[in-house]
Amino acid sequence: MNRLLNGIGAIRHLALAATVTLLTACAHTVSVDGEFPAPVGDPHPLSVGVYLSEDFQQFTYSENRDDRDEWNINTGRAQKNLFETVLGSMFQETINLAQYPSNLPQGLDLVIVPEVRELQFTMPRETRVNIFEVWIKYDMHAYNQQGDSVAEWVITAYGKTPTAFLKSQEAALAQAINVALRDAGATLYTGFERVPELQAFIANKQRALTMKQTGDNE
Repeated sequence: MNRLLNGIGAIRHLALAATVTLLTACAHTVSVDGEFPAPVGDPHPLSVGVYLSEDFQQFTYSENRDDRDEWNINTGRAQKNLFETVLGSMFQETINLAQYPSNLPQGLDLVIVPEVRELQFTMPRETRVNIFEVWIKYDMHAYNQQGDSVAEWVITAYGKTPTAFLKSQEAALAQAINVALRDAGATLYTGFERVPELQAFIANKQRALTMKQTGDNE
């Protein structure tokens, strides 16, 4: 009897160990680190504060569905690098803000605050090819020095794994996210002045600068 009980106990122990191993094997962690080139072009004649919240800088997307493995995807560091690089090249002066809305430097024309609205991805078994596809959506907010809303717009980015030959799913997904972030940066850079409210804001600023220069020359 004791041998039987010991045998059953050993089987249960092995089953539990196998279950733990299986659960561990199905959990994926992805940390995305990206360095992004600064866009080249004439900066807008604005002094802009950029506030990236702690949630934004440490953003992690977690997913644990019945039809998928568990995924924990941290994009915070990469998107911090992206937004600081792109926004830093877009304006005559850019100041990274440690907090908002208190203790703002004087003379800011705008404060830009991005937020992650959503991150979605498809897996190779869903796309039927050995690549990941990623969609990221950002809500963008621009405020004046007094904290009043100047403009709100949305940036939608897409990326996919550039090659089907990668060592791991984690590496493939990280590459797809980096491609999506580059797409977000390009959209941010080229689309900023196409936002109607920002287009009017920039035009007013340029008009004021022209009038000031004309007055100084008289």
